[in-house]
Amino acid sequence: MGLPQAVHGASLPDNCMVRNDWICPDYVETRSDLIVDALREHVVITVASVTIGFVLSVFLALVVRRWRRLAAPVFGTSTVLYTIPSLAMFGLLFTITGLTTTTVIVGLVLYSLTILVRGVLTGLDGVPADVREAAVGMGYNGLRLLFRVELPLALPTIVAALRVTAVSTVALTTLGMLVGHGGLGQLIKQGLDSNFRAEVLTASVLCVLLALLADLVLVAVLRLSTPWRRAVS
Repeated sequence: MGLPQAVHGASLPDNCMVRNDWICPDYVETRSDLIVDALREHVVITVASVTIGFVLSVFLALVVRRWRRLAAPVFGTSTVLYTIPSLAMFGLLFTITGLTTTTVIVGLVLYSLTILVRGVLTGLDGVPADVREAAVGMGYNGLRLLFRVELPLALPTIVAALRVTAVSTVALTTLGMLVGHGGLGQLIKQGLDSNFRAEVLTASVLCVLLALLADLVLVAVLRLSTPWRRAVS
């Protein structure tokens, strides 16, 4: 009985996957396609959610700025949506959109509104009145005033809100595993279910790196789009 067991034990490859190490290059090499697919889905969901949330937030901020009496309903609704637990949120959306990425994106867009609407409105309100009046005197009005004067001057505040939203969205995207579309969250769930340490750690590290990358990209966008700030510095 001892010999077959010894032979069987000797036949097992001695690598980090068999030892179930936390850090395992063999896992990354052999499962690279799976990791890339999960990372791609994570990026697509995050970018789509933040983009749609930002566009919707700009619209809502402009509505609130035009009709101040709508501030309480808009801010109140976005705050209530933000307090809904993700399990309940995705569960409610699932009855409408099913087990699709749309469920995750819609949920993340709703979560982003509480930060982005306030950020956009605060940025626009922070544009000095004399600057706005001077621009109007030079012939700027309507959308031209908004896109050529107000939004550029409001960019630092808006980008600050976008940075917070992007980082939180990267984290919240992992919860899409509840409906089968969580990007890297799927790998984390699979690793936890099977006690596969390398899978859990690899996906978690990629989530952190993705959040840091998103933050750095937004900082770079702010620097490139506001050259006058660098000139002042």
